[in-house]
Amino acid sequence: MKTVEIIPLMGNSLAIVGLSAYGFRLLARYYSTGQWAKNVTSLLAGIGLLVLALSLTLTPQNVRMLEFLSHSNASLVLLWASSLLLLGAITAFGVITYSRPLRLWHEQKIRKDLRSELPKIQ
Repeated sequence: MKTVEIIPLMGNSLAIVGLSAYGFRLLARYYSTGQWAKNVTSLLAGIGLLVLALSLTLTPQNVRMLEFLSHSNASLVLLWASSLLLLGAITAFGVITYSRPLRLWHEQKIRKDLRSELPKIQ
C-alpha cells in the first residue's frame, strides 16, 4: 500500500478504536451507578435492531447497491441531511432547556403577584 492510502486507513482505525474505548468507559460508568437496570430492555432492543439492520444490509444485492451509491454523491447529500438534523436536535434541546426556566420564573412571578393581591391575615 502507498503512504497516501495508509494514512486515512490508520486515522479512521484510530478514531474507531478511540470512540469505542470512550464508549465502553461511559458504559462502565453508567453500569457502576446502577441505572443500567432501568434501561436494559431499551438497550437490548436497540442493539437487536442494529444487528437486524446490519444483517439486512449485508445481502449481495444490497452490497451491489451500496457500491453503486458509493460512487455517486449520495454521501454528500446524507452528510448534509445528517448535519441539518443534528443542528435541529441541538436547537430543539436549547429551546426546551432555556424555555423551562423562563416558564418557571413566569409562574413564580404570577404566584407572587396573586399573593400580593390577597388580604393579609392578622
